[in-house]
Amino acid sequence: MTVSLEVAEGVGTLRLDRPPMNALDVATQDRIKELAEEATRREDVRAVVIYGGEKVFAAGADIKEMQVMDHAAMVVRARALQDSFTAVARIPKPVVAAVTGYALGGGCELALCADYRIAADNAKLGQPEILLGLIPGAGGTQRLSRLIGPSRAKDLIFTGRQVKADEALVLGLVDRVVPAAEVYEAAHAWAARLAQGPAIALRAAKESIDAGLETDLETGLAIERNWFAGLFATEDRERGMRSFVEEGPGKAKFL
Repeated sequence: MTVSLEVAEGVGTLRLDRPPMNALDVATQDRIKELAEEATRREDVRAVVIYGGEKVFAAGADIKEMQVMDHAAMVVRARALQDSFTAVARIPKPVVAAVTGYALGGGCELALCADYRIAADNAKLGQPEILLGLIPGAGGTQRLSRLIGPSRAKDLIFTGRQVKADEALVLGLVDRVVPAAEVYEAAHAWAARLAQGPAIALRAAKESIDAGLETDLETGLAIERNWFAGLFATEDRERGMRSFVEEGPGKAKFL
């Protein structure tokens, strides 16, 4: 399989494994969707790491496969491509991308679907589709502009240039840069910490932020208000408040 889901101690690692560059062909795209939906369903998965291995995250789509597609074929395929990435973005649990080496085109778009991105100091990210006479088609024009702002996104998409990890950090394209040998460990630690947290509250926080960004402030506040009140019906809320009163802040255990 070109993609696998390995689960240990509440953390699911969604691992790309299509040497040498983890090119995202149709089969890999479909497998990403399948495993993202599995991670969503599984109660033993409480946080997710997306990882491409020590050398490369994903260098983009399989260009040879795409080259033979005509307009009619891509009209059909484009929706399935977006749906596979959207399935990752909609995992209702904390998701972190561990970015090593190249994360270009579809690889960058996959990283954009995570809640948090930790990059190796040798990572290079970008949306080079314009150099093929195309634009990003797996959410890049939308998620990148929402993450780093429209003018910065246009610079990257219009030029197709690659940015190194330090510039990606300044742009807000990644959230943390660590030595290459420590990327997966750092991402797993981030996920493992959140896997110990209150699952329903984390879901509420993620959905409130993501849904709120797509609407006006008043509607966003309503989304937040409904989730906030709803959490008062959960055992985690009872446990968290009881621990705070009896033991002080930050000592509640939610598993």
